[in-house]
Amino acid sequence: MSKTSVITARVDAETLALIDKVAKAQGRSRAWFVSQAVQQKAERLTEEQAFIQVGIDAIERGEYLTHEEMLAWWEARKQRKAA
Repeated sequence: MSKTSVITARVDAETLALIDKVAKAQGRSRAWFVSQAVQQKAERLTEEQAFIQVGIDAIERGEYLTHEEMLAWWEARKQRKAA
């Protein structure tokens, strides 16, 4: 079993009521729900940051289009589709 740590967060009464409602509906504790929510959010943000870094790395390698180049590409694509 993995080691766990305790963290503290302040939420308003409305948010706490929502947490309790969802946790109860799933037959889970408030702690379980919050743990799952934090884990899922951290995973999504990690994936998002990795995706952004791919773009930053491409830009640093010079692999990008200027705004004007992108507009020209888009117009050419529209024309090919219309033909």
